[in-house]
Amino acid sequence: MALNLARMSWPDRVVAGEVFMVRILVQHPMETGYLQDNEGRTVPRNVIQTLTCHWVGEGMPLKEVFRVEPSSGISANPLFEFYLRATRSGELWLRWIDDAGQMGQLRQVLTVHGA
Repeated sequence: MALNLARMSWPDRVVAGEVFMVRILVQHPMETGYLQDNEGRTVPRNVIQTLTCHWVGEGMPLKEVFRVEPSSGISANPLFEFYLRATRSGELWLRWIDDAGQMGQLRQVLTVHGA
């Protein structure tokens, strides 16, 4: 099963050259490996190993703009925030992989005004 439940958001209007916040919410259990189920069996550790976000602007090469390698100390359904400056419209490509080898991705178009 692919992990594809994520959302990215930023302000409704992004103006060329201005810094803005990008928020990423990923639906993931982030199991620590320390909890037990109702039968007393240990629930295997399963946290996001790596989450990256790349920027692909019109006429520009792919560029990594955010990377995080969370630990088991992060709560379920983690929220990540970072700041970005865009001078032209393009796409943000989000990808992640967890301990179970499940991968997820999301692509979202960002429209920049005044570019």
